[in-house]
Amino acid sequence: MADKDVRFSVPLYTQAETARYLDMPATTLRSWTKGYARKPHGARPAVRGHPLVTYLPADRPSAPTVPFIGLAEGMFLSALRKAGVPLQQIRPALKLVQQRLGIAHALASKRLYVLGAQLLWEVAEEGELTPGDRRSLIVLRDGQYVFREVVDGFLRRIDYADDGYAARVALPGYEVAQITASPAINFGYPYFEATGTPVEAVLSRLRAGEPLTEVADDFDLNLDEVSEAADRAGLVAA
Repeated sequence: MADKDVRFSVPLYTQAETARYLDMPATTLRSWTKGYARKPHGARPAVRGHPLVTYLPADRPSAPTVPFIGLAEGMFLSALRKAGVPLQQIRPALKLVQQRLGIAHALASKRLYVLGAQLLWEVAEEGELTPGDRRSLIVLRDGQYVFREVVDGFLRRIDYADDGYAARVALPGYEVAQITASPAINFGYPYFEATGTPVEAVLSRLRAGEPLTEVADDFDLNLDEVSEAADRAGLVAA
């Protein structure tokens, strides 16, 4: 079914856009979509990291390559990154967790959100995570292993469909505006949750030199929301 579901099969975002939406460096996102190979000094073998985020081959230069499900997968990885644990330390544990769940695109599934902390703790005990890394991600609460607040806060930004896979993501990095992405709205591109206004529609008018107050009024948006979106895009609004 995934090959017929637009969440999985339609590339919506470039890698640069995906990184910007997730409020992270583009180089980090690139290693998540394509993996990496690093050659240590001396005769030691190369260190390789397999891709973690769904990536679809481009049909032309600068074309979108990341489907919506890849954005959701990146959101989960952003949560782990926010906890301060190097992803190269987590990769082996994530691979084991995905194998135990036995589903494709596990990083974008509700099952990982519900069971992930317990599973990560179990694989950590097998030596895949150091005790320090484990404590950064997971805490024992009311007799259950759960994700720490910094991780859980990110994961609560993902809404899941009835099939258990991500259907909507509230993008991180905003303090005032609520910016959301869903493949069912605006072709998957981010929009202001309050009004459904595409973020790009607002930014394009600001790039054209229109005053921030006028743009906010025309779209019935809070001035601070528009200002924050402009700042996030590197625009100096009039």
